[in-house]
Amino acid sequence: MCVESDGCEIEGCSSSDEVRTLSGSMSPGLKSNPDLHPCRPGQKFRAALLKCRSPAAAAGILSFGNVLNYMDRYTVAGVVLDIQRNYDVSDSRIGLLQTVFICSFMVAAPIFGYLGDRFNRKVILSCGIFFWSIVTLLSSFISKEYFWLFVLSRGLVGIGESSYSSISPTIIGDLFTSNTRTMMLSVFYLAIPLGSGLGYILGSSAKEAAGDWHWALRVSPVLGITASVLILLLVPDPKRGSADQLGGRIRSRTSWLCDMKALHYTRLHYVTMAEMEMPTGAFTVLLMVFGAITCVTGLLGVVIGALTTRLCRQKTERADPLVCAVSMLGSAIFICLIFVVAKKSIIGAYVCIFIGETLLFLNWAITADILMFVVIPTRRATAVAFQSFTSHLLGDAGSPYLIGLISDALQQKYTTSALWRFLSLGYALMLCPFIIVLGGMFFLATALYFLDDKDKAEAQCNQATQPPSSVKV
Repeated sequence: MCVESDGCEIEGCSSSDEVRTLSGSMSPGLKSNPDLHPCRPGQKFRAALLKCRSPAAAAGILSFGNVLNYMDRYTVAGVVLDIQRNYDVSDSRIGLLQTVFICSFMVAAPIFGYLGDRFNRKVILSCGIFFWSIVTLLSSFISKEYFWLFVLSRGLVGIGESSYSSISPTIIGDLFTSNTRTMMLSVFYLAIPLGSGLGYILGSSAKEAAGDWHWALRVSPVLGITASVLILLLVPDPKRGSADQLGGRIRSRTSWLCDMKALHYTRLHYVTMAEMEMPTGAFTVLLMVFGAITCVTGLLGVVIGALTTRLCRQKTERADPLVCAVSMLGSAIFICLIFVVAKKSIIGAYVCIFIGETLLFLNWAITADILMFVVIPTRRATAVAFQSFTSHLLGDAGSPYLIGLISDALQQKYTTSALWRFLSLGYALMLCPFIIVLGGMFFLATALYFLDDKDKAEAQCNQATQPPSSVKV
């Protein structure tokens, strides 16, 4: 037992009823205890550190890191015109910044999914966020003659951020379960709209305050390095499946090909990937214009989604996919009304945007929670990474280009009409509601498979936790 010099005990030491007497002498019971010894240097600090490593604190730190991830991603978008003027490049070349970022993000996701299912996750997260922070900071010093180097830096940032997005949800999945996990994932995914909106605000504000756009890339790295240290010190790496009371009992370790084969036969995971693609394109376009609205609606969406799911689970076991389906279909209606109402009332258009985006964001955390239900703990990082790869590939990687292509085609068809040149982009955006409806239909299909795939995942967990001698060959 370790006792401080003033008689107080730190965590991990057994309590004692003996105290120092008024005369200053030590009570006999305490004197005679042979286990007492002075505290080692730093032991009190380590004990205090352990007290801070609670699941709630870990979820908060991981959510903070996710905010920084999206903040850094969209800070560049907030000063993109200044970057274009500084490097004197065309629209197509400046578009490479987003393309290279998304491509590197997608390619790296499966790699980090593999690593996240097999190695220490918090070390990977800490190194990843530290890496993109340093690269972002260094990119602010690249001179105007080396635009290719600036593009390369965005690709490296995409690799660093991919490590975080692929692995961090699985730690939350192993720290919480049931309704608590849904709420914590909601807080985590709130970072997407909040961080994206703050990225635009940070980019423009830092540029205005310093009078130089380079300073927009020097704020988030400082916060990123701070988050990296906090993750390393305060975030635990729980045993996979610990929240499901399986931690340490999953004996088998399968290969990556075996994991991918299992995910392929999990119908719900395949369908969920398709759902995640649907809102991404619409979100990207809407965010570019309405950053402030996106922050507020993102907050409301994830909170309402978590509370609604909790209530609906009391009525039906298929509540998760059904809530997502209703929110997606409802969002499509209001996003479609934006283009109709805007002709008569701009305030009415803002109301439709507000409701449509709120419903759109409502399903993000629920979808991640569905994934936790239907994939066993040792494959969750791979599943999240594969989902991220597919959603970006068919979502924001191509949606801006596709909408722009439709707009250009309309302008070329009606070259003599100035009105059509003005309305072409609006009509191109009408594609978004139809894609969102398709996403809602996928969620309805998910409801059919949800319980079956959930039972299969539980059976796989039970089989994996059996001793080798009890498994029949």
